[in-house]
Amino acid sequence: MELLSALVLEDGHRWGDAAAPDQLTDAREILDPSTEPYAFLTRARGYSKTSDLAGIAIAVMLAQLPAGSNLYPLASDRGQGRLITDAMTGFLTRTPGLGDAMDVDLYKATARNGTVLEVLAADAAGAWGLRPAFVIVDELAQWGSTGRPRQLWEAVTSAMGKVAGSRMVVLTSAGDPAHWSRKILEHAYEDPLWYVHEIPGPPPWADPARLAEQRRRLPESVYARLFENRWTASEDRLTSLEDLRACVTLDGPQPYQSGRSYRIGVDLGLKSDRTVCAVVHGEKTGTDTTVVLDRMAVWQGTRSQPVDLALVETWLVEAARNYHAQVIGDPWQAVGLYQRLRAQSIVVDEFTFSATSVGRLALALHLAIREHHLALPEDPELLDELANVRLRETSPGVFRMDHDPDKHDDRAVALGLGVLAIGTTPPPWTTIWPDPAPAAAVLPLIPGRTFAGRTSMGIEHEIDQSENGKTMRSPFA
Repeated sequence: MELLSALVLEDGHRWGDAAAPDQLTDAREILDPSTEPYAFLTRARGYSKTSDLAGIAIAVMLAQLPAGSNLYPLASDRGQGRLITDAMTGFLTRTPGLGDAMDVDLYKATARNGTVLEVLAADAAGAWGLRPAFVIVDELAQWGSTGRPRQLWEAVTSAMGKVAGSRMVVLTSAGDPAHWSRKILEHAYEDPLWYVHEIPGPPPWADPARLAEQRRRLPESVYARLFENRWTASEDRLTSLEDLRACVTLDGPQPYQSGRSYRIGVDLGLKSDRTVCAVVHGEKTGTDTTVVLDRMAVWQGTRSQPVDLALVETWLVEAARNYHAQVIGDPWQAVGLYQRLRAQSIVVDEFTFSATSVGRLALALHLAIREHHLALPEDPELLDELANVRLRETSPGVFRMDHDPDKHDDRAVALGLGVLAIGTTPPPWTTIWPDPAPAAAVLPLIPGRTFAGRTSMGIEHEIDQSENGKTMRSPFA
């Protein structure tokens, strides 16, 4: 702490004299080897994050780590990583007595005792096999969402057990709650080996006039993350984490309930995308309808081994019969599957994807979550996907669901199909008789939409709309 406090800032003040109380608290925690070995810190933009990390790196290298140790700052890219070594050079140059304490170039610093700092970038190749004694992670919440940044994080952090007494500090501004760094923060809050400190609001020395200009210019979510240090979803997210968590009310798959109207939304993907089937039903509460996710099945194919549609067909037949459900899905890639289902008396309602229909589906799912009219189980993969789906306005009033390159929206689409089918005012032909079915009457059926299936007693039946608006049932062979 004495060495860190003595470092000279650009304005000539010593770091220890200029640091805010929160900065001093964090530095003492990080530099005390008797406390938690890992720290997750969040601060607003302009709160001396990179400079503090550079000063901590100097203090650790010159006053703590054994000779020959390795220290690794991790950054989103090489340019961001170079900011740390640039800040180190500035401290060493300005502080009396430290000019020749270590050699620093663009991405590497070497102390006189052989301790080496090497910047690793999230956009570079993997970093397996390292032996880190100290790790510094800069702006983790701003890293990319593709595979390589995650691989760097996993490679370095999983190697920390190789070196006794190794330590790590993560210092970042808040990000989007759907970003993978948020899960690390949530883990840190619960784990006894982590120290967590999130400082709300801008730094005390920030210029109010400049902050006001940033607020006027930036999207609300961006300003909240960068200058208020609040984890805030982007405006184009399908939902917020708060609304999504409010929908988690189920303890798992739900059994069939007599008298309910069930639908099975199907999103078919063979190779890169997944095939997902979602069984849902609606429950009335006053004037509102809550859509309940009863069951969801997922199949993941690859280019060399696509999804086996025979397995999907078997599952759909069983689910449709067990839940007396109608299947709804896009016929693209599924014409043969739907023909075989119909041949087994399963009703299939085709939902052709278009700009208009996909917009209705996306908005239906968005509203169901926002109004908490959706009941979901505690399914981490489903919740993660829903949290990451984006709702994009492709033209005025026309929306579609989208996702980041490393994410998927197959579960969201299958669920959205079910939500849309349940949420739309059901036509009379979807009226469901209580089980078991009443004795079938010989009544004339007019042409129109039909429902074909089996009752729980195994009686084949049709439902159609009669002229007087009542739903009738008649047996058929």
